[in-house]
Amino acid sequence: MHSVRRVRQSPAAIQEKKERERSKIAEYLALTNDLISRKKNKDWSRDAFDATQRLLEKNPEFYTIWNYRRNILLNGIFPSSTPEQINNILADELMLTAMALKEHPKVYWLWNHRRWCLQNIPDGPIVDSTSSMQWRNDNWNKELAVVEKMLNADPRNFMAWNYRRYVLASMPTQRPELAELAYTTRKISSSFSNFSAWHQRSKVYTSLWRSGQLDPVKSRDEELELIHNAIYTDPEDQSAWIYHRWLMGSGDDESQLLRELAVIEELLSEQPDSKWCMDSLVYYNKLLLKKHRPHSTELREKCLALLQQLEDIDPPRRYRYRESGDSAAPHPVVQ
Repeated sequence: MHSVRRVRQSPAAIQEKKERERSKIAEYLALTNDLISRKKNKDWSRDAFDATQRLLEKNPEFYTIWNYRRNILLNGIFPSSTPEQINNILADELMLTAMALKEHPKVYWLWNHRRWCLQNIPDGPIVDSTSSMQWRNDNWNKELAVVEKMLNADPRNFMAWNYRRYVLASMPTQRPELAELAYTTRKISSSFSNFSAWHQRSKVYTSLWRSGQLDPVKSRDEELELIHNAIYTDPEDQSAWIYHRWLMGSGDDESQLLRELAVIEELLSEQPDSKWCMDSLVYYNKLLLKKHRPHSTELREKCLALLQQLEDIDPPRRYRYRESGDSAAPHPVVQ
C-alpha cells in the first residue's frame, strides 16, 4: 500500500513465510484432489458435504465444487430428510453464502447458489390439509432484506441489483411495484450517481406504464423534476443524463423537447465547460432536426458549434464528435 513503510524481514522470516504458503497450497491441492475423486465416484455422503464447505471457504469461486455440493444435497441428504429438515438445511446454506458474500460480494457462484437454495425451499407445514407456504414466504422475504443490507453497504453493486430484480420477480407474494419505485427514490436521493438505481427505476416505470398503474405523461413530467435536481447538483455525472435520454425516448413530443433544451441551455450558462450539457444539447437538437425541423439551418449550425467546443474540451473523443458533426452538417442539394 502507498505511504506504508516496508519492514525488512530476515532471511529466516522470509523462509518461514514461504513454508507456511507451501503448506497452505499443499493442503488446498490435497482437498481439491480428494473432492474431485469423490465427485467422480458419486460420493453423496455427509463427510463429502462437509469437505466441500472447507474447500469453498478457501475458494468461493470454485463452481465445480458448488455443483458437487448441490448434487450431494439432492442425491444424498434430501432423500432421507423431512420437508422441515430440508428447510433448515437450506436456511444453513443461505447463512453460509451470506457470510461469504460479506467478503466476496461480486462472486457470481455465491449468488447462483442462493438462487438454487430458494428455488428448492419446501412450501411450508401442512395446515388443514393444505400447504401453508410459510417457509417459502419467510425465506423470500428474508432474501429481499439481505439484498437491501448489501445495497446499503455498496449501493452500486450491480450484481446485487440484478439479483434484487430476480428476487422481486420470484417472490410468492409479489411486492407492489410502487414500493420498489419508492425504494429507488431513496437510493437516488442519497446518491445521484447511482446508475444501477436509475436503471432499476426505468424497469419499474416501464412496468407501471404497461400495466396502467401510472399515467405516462404525468409521471414523466414529475420524473423530469427529479432529473433536473440531479443534473444541477452534479452536471458532470453521466448517470442522470443517460436516464434523461431514456425518459425522453424518441423525441416525438416537440414541446417537451423544447422545454428540456431550455433547461439544459440555462444550466450550460452556469456551467459553460460542462461536457454533458453540450453533448446533451447536440443530442436533443439533432432529435429536433430529425423529428420536427429537418430543414433548420440554425439548428445544424448550433450542433456544429457545440461539437467544436466539445472537441476543444474533450480531445480524446474528438473523432466521435467529428463523426457526429457529419450527420448534423447540411446535406448537399442534388441538382
